[in-house]
Amino acid sequence: MGGLGVWEILVILVILLVIFGAGKLPKVMGDLGSGIRNFKANLSDPNKAEPDAPPPAKTDDAPKA
Repeated sequence: MGGLGVWEILVILVILLVIFGAGKLPKVMGDLGSGIRNFKANLSDPNKAEPDAPPPAKTDDAPKA
């Protein structure tokens, strides 16, 4: 009692495939993994900047003439 059996895991996987589709599932899992990795890195050293963070995008708000 309290554990997931084989049938429960199969049902969860089928539901995930229906919701996200086979093409998006690897991207979703990769994003989830990187989020967990960043969370663990920040727990160990909260003053350290995010290692995988891209530089902020520059926006040009000036009107073009």
